[in-house]
Amino acid sequence: MKRPKRVGRCAGDRERGFSLLELVVAATMFVVIAGTAFGLLGAAQKRYQTDSRILSSFQEARLGLDQIVRDVDDAGYPPRNQFSVLPSIASYAAAPFAGSPNAACVIGTCASPGDFDLIVETDIDPQNNNGVEWVRYQLPAGSTTLLRGAVTKTNGDPVTTTAAAMSPYVVNVMNNASGAQIAAIRAAYPTMFPAGAPVPIFSYTCQLADGTAQSCPLAGAFNTPANILDVEITLIVQATAVDAQTGLPRLVELHGRGHRLNPNQ
Repeated sequence: MKRPKRVGRCAGDRERGFSLLELVVAATMFVVIAGTAFGLLGAAQKRYQTDSRILSSFQEARLGLDQIVRDVDDAGYPPRNQFSVLPSIASYAAAPFAGSPNAACVIGTCASPGDFDLIVETDIDPQNNNGVEWVRYQLPAGSTTLLRGAVTKTNGDPVTTTAAAMSPYVVNVMNNASGAQIAAIRAAYPTMFPAGAPVPIFSYTCQLADGTAQSCPLAGAFNTPANILDVEITLIVQATAVDAQTGLPRLVELHGRGHRLNPNQ
């Protein structure tokens, strides 16, 4: 009986491994690909964080603008002409907008209303019957922080009375920035700040005797806070972070319009 032949392996049939050169090439390619992937991931993460901060800044500005519009819409509430007998002065709005030294001051010469200062006379929470408040918005000269304050209406000067109640409301408001800041912004945003001048936050339309409206300030007896009908609001806000790709500042220009709904008194 024949025995089966044993099949062996020849030296030339042995399995070959990777050479050192092949391992070096493969490792190099892996390092390059991994480095590129991690670099893209890091850049994407950095941009996401930057965009999140920018979006947060702009959302806060939008909420602030919406609140100003609501306050203007409610200006002059409750009007004194709804009372047959006037209660205490703190219980009704004598005029939609307060001025200094009084509501009859001439727009353009008042401490408020002005390009960067507005005092609304309204009842913030009529359900609680807690009287009328002065709500003030002010961008102090040389500042980029818009302030807001609310106090109970009194017989005093509204500008003086509200001064101690002001607190930061919207930050990085660039409407009245310095000349150097405006020049830097115009380098990135040429259409902002026409002629390189500050941009008023508040612009006014006054109601005339015949019910028509004209831009304030205007000549004549109707150029007073009591006759303001509409307030155009412009907020130029700079984000707290620069653009992650260009390194330039990020700004947004927001617009809103408040219309006094209560009748003139």
